[in-house]
Amino acid sequence: MEKDAETPKNRGGQYIKSIVYGGLDGIITTFAVVAGSVGGELSFKVALILGFSNLLADGFSMAVGDFLSTKSQNEYEKNIRYKKQVDITQHPEQEKGQLMNSLVEQGINTNDANLLVDTLAKYDKPFVNQVMKLEYGSNTTEGSPVKNAVVTFLSFSIFGVVPLLIYVLAMYIPSLLDNSFFIASILTGMTLFSLGAMKSKVIHTNWLRSGFEMLLVGGLAALVAYVVGAFLGGL
Repeated sequence: MEKDAETPKNRGGQYIKSIVYGGLDGIITTFAVVAGSVGGELSFKVALILGFSNLLADGFSMAVGDFLSTKSQNEYEKNIRYKKQVDITQHPEQEKGQLMNSLVEQGINTNDANLLVDTLAKYDKPFVNQVMKLEYGSNTTEGSPVKNAVVTFLSFSIFGVVPLLIYVLAMYIPSLLDNSFFIASILTGMTLFSLGAMKSKVIHTNWLRSGFEMLLVGGLAALVAYVVGAFLGGL
């Protein structure tokens, strides 16, 4: 039988997802703030203030949201598991029959399927896991709300600071200021493409296509922010 417990590999995949999506949100929103500041012809110090304020506030908001959603999911799965355990206790033969039919449909002969189910039914947790997998299509696993929140916040903050790095350096190297937005755009584009390629590993798509999709989305978000900044700055 397939093991249902959350393995280190599964947990790693879960955190990779938080890293990728947290990073994408962080860099896109921060770069949009920078683009809007440039479009509105605000000083680079104002862009830094707005950028870092947005970075920390949105990063915290995302972390809280991830914490609450994971906590709610855990509570939901715990409730479903409890109800399923009650159903199995009250109707063990019915649940065993459904599981055996599933095994037979997968090509296991009736005698072997019956032996497997009878053996599995001796152990409550594995039996419940397999019945839940049969009914819900996948094994339910509980993630750590705190760990997910921390990973999301760190990813959002680390990747989100990329568009601001050149402006921080410009405070000490004034010659960078003239081309700061161009450099920030190049760094952001490279990071967006890399995160998009990483996302393909999570959703199992072509890495090149995923990379360019993220590059396009980030570019459009920055363009909109730039146009709005330019419009409001001209009022």
